[in-house]
Amino acid sequence: MNVQINGTWHRFPRGTRIADACRSVGVPIPCFCYHPKLAVAGSCRMCMVEQGMPPRLAPGQTPSYDENGYQRIQWMPRPIISCANTVAENMGIRTDSPLASEARRGVMEFLLTSHPLDCPICDQAGECKLQEYSNDYGQVEGRFEEKKTKKGKNLSIGPRVNLDQERCVLCGRCVRFMRDIMHDEVLTMSQRGTFNAITVYPGRELDSNYSMNTVDLCPVGALTSKDFRFKMRVWFLKETKTIDVDCGTGTNITLWTREDKVYRITPRQNDAVNSCWMPDSHRLNYKYINAETRIPQPVIRTDAEAPHRPSTWEPALASAAEAVKRIAPNQLAIIASGRMTNEELYMVRHLAAQIGTDMVDIVPRMGESDGMLISADRNPNTNGARLVLDIEPGSRLDAIREGVRSGSIKGILSLGEDLISPEAGFTAEDLDKLDYLFMTAHSANETARHADLVLPGVTYAEKFGTMINVTGRIQRLNRAIQPIGYARDDWQIFRDITLLLGGNPALKDFNSALDILTAMSTEYGALNGVSWGSIGDGGQPILETGVTIPVVEREKNQGR
Repeated sequence: MNVQINGTWHRFPRGTRIADACRSVGVPIPCFCYHPKLAVAGSCRMCMVEQGMPPRLAPGQTPSYDENGYQRIQWMPRPIISCANTVAENMGIRTDSPLASEARRGVMEFLLTSHPLDCPICDQAGECKLQEYSNDYGQVEGRFEEKKTKKGKNLSIGPRVNLDQERCVLCGRCVRFMRDIMHDEVLTMSQRGTFNAITVYPGRELDSNYSMNTVDLCPVGALTSKDFRFKMRVWFLKETKTIDVDCGTGTNITLWTREDKVYRITPRQNDAVNSCWMPDSHRLNYKYINAETRIPQPVIRTDAEAPHRPSTWEPALASAAEAVKRIAPNQLAIIASGRMTNEELYMVRHLAAQIGTDMVDIVPRMGESDGMLISADRNPNTNGARLVLDIEPGSRLDAIREGVRSGSIKGILSLGEDLISPEAGFTAEDLDKLDYLFMTAHSANETARHADLVLPGVTYAEKFGTMINVTGRIQRLNRAIQPIGYARDDWQIFRDITLLLGGNPALKDFNSALDILTAMSTEYGALNGVSWGSIGDGGQPILETGVTIPVVEREKNQGR
């Protein structure tokens, strides 16, 4: 469709909403109620524009065209909402005309008549659409002299969400999300007129595992996160684009940090992975990053009965290399992790090759898919382990356990895994039978208490790297904070031990995860031509797995 926007002609596909068309060419359209992933409500009236069409012709009359091939536009005397109307051939749109500007100014004035002046204490300050639109489209002085309508404040409507009804502009996004996306009609609008308010149905609460998406959707400070409430002003926080590592979906997220501390996680839109959503359980699983259980430096035990003592990196790495040399290769096993990046797994492969062992595996983690975004595969990089290590995850784990119990395996390198966990299946008695137990970990756990040497690795928030999700899409991890204490990147630990064991000196040239990815792109066919830049913020499909993500498939079927 040929459409004129503020005097300039553009082309858009049939069915494009006017608001989306304007935004796609850099023309801002203010909206409270409209969201491209939700049903259109058209309730806030903030997105009004002036519209025109060619004049209706009398019978027998033929249209006339200008030198550019367009008909004359006849402008309508009243504005229309751009969220609920689609483009048409030869349509004209004005977003900056006196008619459109006055319409938006009037809407803002009505919205602010009952809105409390909570900005100094509101968590939404700094990312509030009402603040932004009031500044951009409102008027300097208010004319409202009557008393404001009082509604509920600081209402707990669920275990993770608070509601302030006074701040609500009744956009209905939260209601439509729970109704149309989650199919759980727990939220509704009650009362009439000036007392209209969002509330939960009697006897219910907003307890869905996706409830905090309503906080993301809320354009003002009506819905707030209990976890983030009064913690930090958003303009003090640094935003880092990365991915979630709690399951194989690889949800795209933004880490919000300050002074090497993570304060919150929010979903980042990627229509091929997670749309705009994220489960609460994954969103809140960040507190271990700055927990007191973090291991800040290497710890070593020289006597089986003695406690661990702190060490520096050089003697710790040297002791690991010496201990590995004392054990026959066929008596040594490596248990890596499906939570590692491809680059870390690549260095594990080099380490295993240098040792000469083929007893290499990862710990599989399987559960039930929630039919939304939580994958049945609870490891974020199972496909990466298949590709890089050339193994079927879990296929050798039983043999390693039996080898430990029979005495045929004398040593284990546990790389990022707690072996005394239900998924790994080892017991404390199993680990006590080993002559040597080496471990890398970012936090203290039961396996670390039995280990002869523990080297501190980093969490996903402290590393660069790539992972391949369940659909076969390679995506990037970006470092948001610096490693805690003296912790090092896991790939760097594996590289240094490999070199101490006499590995290929060319490994010294790997100075970053990007260097490793470049080397991998020449060794693996699936990674041919893949680079850090080509992956981009949205990832790049490289494998055909036959697995789909339920939310993404539903939105495709609905044309969103």
